[in-house]
Amino acid sequence: MDERTWERHASPWSVWTRVASFPLLLLAIWSHAWIGPWAILAVALVAVWLWLNPRLFRPPARTDSWSAMATFGERVWLNRKAVPIPAHHARMANILSVVAALDALPAFAGAVLTDLTAALTGAAVVMLGKLWFCDRMVWLYRDMKEIHPPYAAWLRPRNEA
Repeated sequence: MDERTWERHASPWSVWTRVASFPLLLLAIWSHAWIGPWAILAVALVAVWLWLNPRLFRPPARTDSWSAMATFGERVWLNRKAVPIPAHHARMANILSVVAALDALPAFAGAVLTDLTAALTGAAVVMLGKLWFCDRMVWLYRDMKEIHPPYAAWLRPRNEA
């Protein structure tokens, strides 16, 4: 994503609607039980939504919210090869990413097999893991803005809005 897209993605509307997109994806997969092969279209629409989401919303006037700082942490995480991050942050981000990926398997299997328990349990664990990951990204951002001053420029507190 470019700078403008990242600014838009810092919007709480972008963050929270994106978090809510995982159940929507599972529902799109599950829809094969009702609409057969047309479910591919439903999945494609969710994929388009996921691509559009960080581009649709206006940049927030202030960026000192938890959701905005979570996106800043994601940017820091993605830039870790250029600007190294502390090992404890990298370790936890990697662990949480693996946990989310592994827990997505029963969620997807549940959606494909129309097994409500597997789909809901998998979705709940994936979403909790994603929120934990986002919380770690806030922590990463708060630490790194002190170490790498250009990151601090992304922050626009309430009193400057």
